Amino acid sequence: MEQYEPERRTEAPVAALRRGLRGGRAALTRRSLLRASAGGALAVGGLGTLSACGIPAAGRTQGGSASADHSAKEKVVDFSNWPEYIDVDDSGKHHPTLETFARQTGIQVKYTEDINDNNEFFGKIKPQLAAGQDTGRDLIVLTDWLAARVIRLGWVQKLDPSNLPHAFANLAGQFRAPQWDPGHAYSYPWQGVSTVVAFNKKALDGIEVKSVSDLLDNPRLKGRVGMLSEMRDSIGMTLLDMGKDPEKVTADDYDAAIARIQKAVDKGQIRRFTGNDYTSDLTKGDLAACLAWGGDVVQLQADNPDVDYLIPDAGYLTSTDCLLVPNKARHKANAERLIDFYYRPEQAAALAAYTYYVSPVDGVKPYLAKIDKAAADNPLILPDKATAARSHTFRMLGEKEEAAYEEKFAKLTGA
Repeated sequence: MEQYEPERRTEAPVAALRRGLRGGRAALTRRSLLRASAGGALAVGGLGTLSACGIPAAGRTQGGSASADHSAKEKVVDFSNWPEYIDVDDSGKHHPTLETFARQTGIQVKYTEDINDNNEFFGKIKPQLAAGQDTGRDLIVLTDWLAARVIRLGWVQKLDPSNLPHAFANLAGQFRAPQWDPGHAYSYPWQGVSTVVAFNKKALDGIEVKSVSDLLDNPRLKGRVGMLSEMRDSIGMTLLDMGKDPEKVTADDYDAAIARIQKAVDKGQIRRFTGNDYTSDLTKGDLAACLAWGGDVVQLQADNPDVDYLIPDAGYLTSTDCLLVPNKARHKANAERLIDFYYRPEQAAALAAYTYYVSPVDGVKPYLAKIDKAAADNPLILPDKATAARSHTFRMLGEKEEAAYEEKFAKLTGA
C-alpha cells in the first residue's frame, strides 16, 4: 500500500498562460487544459487499486455518516477545486465571489487549486477516506462518475437541506434528477459540461456537417476529424447518432458504438483522439470538425470567427462537476453555506461569466446579461428549455462494466 504523507498545501500560482479576453481570462479553460480522461487511469489500474491496499470496491448505496462539525467556532472552509474554475479579478490574484462570501458570512475560504485530474486527486485522498480520517478539505469538486463512486463507497457526508435553501429552490431542472444521487442528498452541481460538434468554417470550405455521422463517414473530411479521449463523450455522442440512449446503454449498444468508431479509425477518417489540444488544432484548421466541450467553443469563438458549433438533431451529452463534503470534514455547515451561496443567481452569474460552462442555477440570465450580454444569450452557457431537452447523460456504470468499457475504449484509441 502506498504511504500517504499529509502535506501542507499552498495556493496554486496563477496560470502562466493568460490572454486578454475580457480583461484576463485564461487562454485554456479547466476542461480543455486539464480534464481527466477516465479511460487511461481506470484501464491501466485505477479500478484495481481500489481493492489493492485493502480499500473496498464501490458497493454501498449511501454516502457517509455525519461527523463532528466545528463550523460554529471555526469560521473557515477549506475548498479544493480545479485550476481556472472560478472567477478571478483582473490581477489574477483574487476571487471576487469568495471575498463577497467572506464579507457576508464572516467565513474565510481557504481556496486551493489542487485537483488536476479526477483519478490523481482520488488517489491522493483515498487512503485518508478509507481510514476514516480527515482529508483536510471541507469541499471538493469531482466529475459525476467519480462523485457517484465516492457516494457508493460511503466517503462523503449527507447534506443538510436546511443549510441549502437557495440550492434547493434554484437548481435548474436539467440537473435535478441524477440517477446516482437521488434528490441531491450528497452533492450539488458546480458547473455542467456540454459535448457538442465544433468545426472550423474555413477548413470545411463548404462541406456540410450536421451530425456525428458526418464526422465519421464523410470522405471529404478524411484525416481532419477529432474525437475526444473521454470515453463517455465520444461513445455517448456516437450512441445518440445511432439512435441509442446513453442513459440506458447496454453491452451490445456499447460494442456497436465501438465498432462504429473503429471503422472510421481503420479508414483514416479520424486524425486523432484529443484531450487538451483540440482547441489549437481546431483554431488552426488542422481539424475541420471534432467533438468539443461547450465552454471551450465559447472562448474560441471570441478570438476566431471561423470556429462554430452545432448540437446534432440526435442530441448532445452533458456531464457535471459536483460539490461534495468528504467524511470527517471539520466545517460541514460552513461548506454547505458556501454551496448555497453559489446558488444565488447573482453569484452564479459571476461564476458563469468567467468559466463559460453551463450554469446549473435558474434565474441567472438577467444577472449575467449585466456582465456579459452575449454569454447570457448563449445556449452553451444558459440552455433554454428546448436545448436542455436535447441533453443526455451517460449511465452510471458498475465497477466491472466500467473496467470492461474502458479497456475496449483504450484499445480503440491506442491509449
